[in-house]
Amino acid sequence: MAEPSWQELLRLRLAERNNTESAFAPIIEQYRRLSQQTKLLKERNATLLRAVGSVKGTPNMTGSGEDNPVRAAYLSSLETQISSLRDELANLYKTQGQNAQRLLSMNETLREKEELSRIDSEHLRKARDEIASLRRKVDQHAELMAEKDRTVQILHDEISTSLLELSQVEERNQTLAKDNAKLLQRWLDAKQVEANRMNEANEFYENMRTRHETVVSWREGSGNEGVTSNPASPDSSRPASGSGKDLGGPDLPIVMRKTGPVPPTVQGVNLTPNG
Repeated sequence: MAEPSWQELLRLRLAERNNTESAFAPIIEQYRRLSQQTKLLKERNATLLRAVGSVKGTPNMTGSGEDNPVRAAYLSSLETQISSLRDELANLYKTQGQNAQRLLSMNETLREKEELSRIDSEHLRKARDEIASLRRKVDQHAELMAEKDRTVQILHDEISTSLLELSQVEERNQTLAKDNAKLLQRWLDAKQVEANRMNEANEFYENMRTRHETVVSWREGSGNEGVTSNPASPDSSRPASGSGKDLGGPDLPIVMRKTGPVPPTVQGVNLTPNG
């Protein structure tokens, strides 16, 4: 959940104040040390001045005695400086120890970071190898897809050509089917005409055979009567028909059919049952 606007504004102002105050912290620390050193120097000078004043007040004292106040004041000042220096040295040792500890921790952190960096570098190398392999695969797939597209285009062209040829073949088949139907109808018509002619020929043959049998029977009857009445007549063998001609002889008249004259093979007496 987001913080209210006034709390965010207060936090930003406090952070800005802390940054502003911490910007001059080293300078303030230096001034504090200088003020401490100045205070110590002032105290030492004051001690020395008091010692010099006491020496001037007692002229019988010599400057080389052990109870020389100037020397005592100087020694006390030196002891104070030594103690302050020892404190500073202790602080420096303490700071050095802290820095050494921080250095060790930083070295350990640096070693861990280097190990992490090495692992990351190894992962990065593997990732780059995988990327290169994937790029090669992508290029291969792109080439394969391009080849498939070309093959598909060729197949489309072949299919279009095949469809065009198929349509032409179907049109040709339809034309041939119509021609075959026409030829079959013509053939059937021709066979029907031939069958009609054959039927007419058979009918004509049956008619002629009936007539021939009638003539033969009539001739036989006439012959028998002529032999009985006038056996010496030279014309007794000839029929007494109105035409005076034998239907089976060479003077047989041409019989007309509905479709035209009967061919000579039909007009002769040597007709067969098949016409």
